[in-house]
Amino acid sequence: MAKEKILVVDDESEIRDLIEKYLIRENMIVTKAENGAAALKLIEKDNFDLVILDVMMEGLDGLEVLKIIRSKNQQLHVMILSARNEDFDKALGLGFGADDYLTKPFSHIEFIARVKSHLRRSGIMKSSRQKEPLIIKSGEFEIDLKSYEVFKNKIKLDMSARELKLFKFFLENPGRVFTKKQIYENVWEDNLFDENSLMVYIRHLREKVENDPNNPVYIITVRGIGYRYSLKAV
Repeated sequence: MAKEKILVVDDESEIRDLIEKYLIRENMIVTKAENGAAALKLIEKDNFDLVILDVMMEGLDGLEVLKIIRSKNQQLHVMILSARNEDFDKALGLGFGADDYLTKPFSHIEFIARVKSHLRRSGIMKSSRQKEPLIIKSGEFEIDLKSYEVFKNKIKLDMSARELKLFKFFLENPGRVFTKKQIYENVWEDNLFDENSLMVYIRHLREKVENDPNNPVYIITVRGIGYRYSLKAV
């Protein structure tokens, strides 16, 4: 089996070396970049399974790098590392298209668990394209699983890989009510439930699919339980 390829982007050599040591122990291939510009060049040349990206760097900071990555690649998994641990900072990073946000300092066990979780999801996404139907249609919406693009009334909607997976989950389960934890476990495929992350993605997804995000008709909140994708809107 091919080894997973990880790009580690951090301007602190000690952090880069520590992460490299953790990942090599897990039999992964590690490439390191000390700044955002170097990272973008590496991403252009090689196919990585995961990018681990520091936020606070000189020159191009992590969020700027993330925006550039997402403008070209919606499927590449990106995990942000940051010393900023406020909810606002986490929401900002996730809103820019990050798949995860881990604050420094972090434990070795949690770090590796999150990395492996992303690699499992990345592998599932790659293999599922050959097993699933190529098109999912629901009313105004269409997901092309070959190109991993989403359309509403034939107009393309820009979505991150996580947003697309979340919306795909809703479209495949119309009318069913899911708890927040059930949605998180199915879409994130992770038992470490993070309600704030889910709510951030629900909000951003509504901003992209709803005509009026403040009065959603597709992704409906079921108070005290969770959410459902509304058949009435279809």
